[in-house]
Amino acid sequence: MKHRGRHRRRKQGRAARAFLAGTALALTAAATMISASQATVGDNPGALEPLTRAGETRALRLQEQLVPQTTLDELASGMGRPVGVRAVLETADRSLRTGSACTSTERTALPLAPTATRAYCWDAADTRAWRAGAVTTSGDADDDGWWNDNRVLLSGWNQGSADRGLARVAFVDANDLGRLRYASALLVVPVDGGRDYRALTSRLSGMVWYQDKLLVTAGDGLYVYDMNRVQRTTVDSAAVGRVEKGWSAHGHRFVLPAVGSYRLTGGSTAPAIGGISLDRGTAPDSLVASERTAADSDRHARLWRYDFSKDPARPGLLSTDATGSASAVEAYETEASGIQGVLARPATGTDRSDWYLSRAPGDTDRHGSLWRQDTEGAEATRCGSEDAPRCWGVQAGPLSYWEETGEVWSQSGRALFAMPLSSVDSALG
Repeated sequence: MKHRGRHRRRKQGRAARAFLAGTALALTAAATMISASQATVGDNPGALEPLTRAGETRALRLQEQLVPQTTLDELASGMGRPVGVRAVLETADRSLRTGSACTSTERTALPLAPTATRAYCWDAADTRAWRAGAVTTSGDADDDGWWNDNRVLLSGWNQGSADRGLARVAFVDANDLGRLRYASALLVVPVDGGRDYRALTSRLSGMVWYQDKLLVTAGDGLYVYDMNRVQRTTVDSAAVGRVEKGWSAHGHRFVLPAVGSYRLTGGSTAPAIGGISLDRGTAPDSLVASERTAADSDRHARLWRYDFSKDPARPGLLSTDATGSASAVEAYETEASGIQGVLARPATGTDRSDWYLSRAPGDTDRHGSLWRQDTEGAEATRCGSEDAPRCWGVQAGPLSYWEETGEVWSQSGRALFAMPLSSVDSALG
């Protein structure tokens, strides 16, 4: 399923690619003054161990549950006709500052190596009570990098605790990469047959926009959102849901109601899903996931993937069997802990994949680390006089690969940044 406006976009595309070919962003002295020698050299997570036994992969199985169409219709009947991504972008009235306008504190959150070629900082007043989470782009949504006539970045944010908080997505207009503007929509879940909705309380540690669906992490699986079913709110209040005079979303002008979910069925043996990303290097395209563990944990984490459905009647959904179950098609165990972001890319000249893992700093570390692993070993990006591996962001975040541009996007603290995947490979020790 493609969402293109090629005739209108041809000139825009050339301009965007010219911007993408620009020179690397120079980081300030405030960022480079942080010496890699301050970080401790973490344990090498070694080679990936394939998980092939049925008992090992059974724990990764997801059960699909779609919201009834009657529920979605009832919600639309009460709130008005759904709108799409363009409607949100048209209201974008918040700006991201470019790297040179970021504060010295904000810039210290950026990686030491490789350096970011693009860096932006979020509106401080708008994000003060929120914590940055996942990132995905229109490069995931469609392989040409466009959603209709727009290039878009999506950034997930959380407020409050994992079980009593709020989750929202910032829709960033990325048509002009020198002037990013955004507006946000609150993520909600329909209740009472569509006569009301509640806030999504799960932490957004992972997020993938594939075709017309947005998949986000939940405590025990994934929630699914339809990017064509954005709903406008009518009341500006702190409440979330139906109120006396209309619909409210904690001050947000839009909500994105869930259209389905995937729940892990492995019970106590099931992992907590941490990062997710899209891999277009498989056939069909696949969703890759990592297990969330503490940064200093001795517990080995799992990495695995699910196929996306090839059924044109199920755009953006996972491939399931007759019972609605989605099974992992590939799985590994890694000695890495504290994984925040995960990417899987085809390894050049082989039939295997390279797995890129961003890892949170340990208790005694300033920066996180970025490793590339496969079934033969692991390598880290390294920096400083001691060639140490603690070179990634202060708050190691998600990883999202934009196929068309070859860039990896991530977040660290209040900073949103990007760099070519080729520069990551060059920095690997």
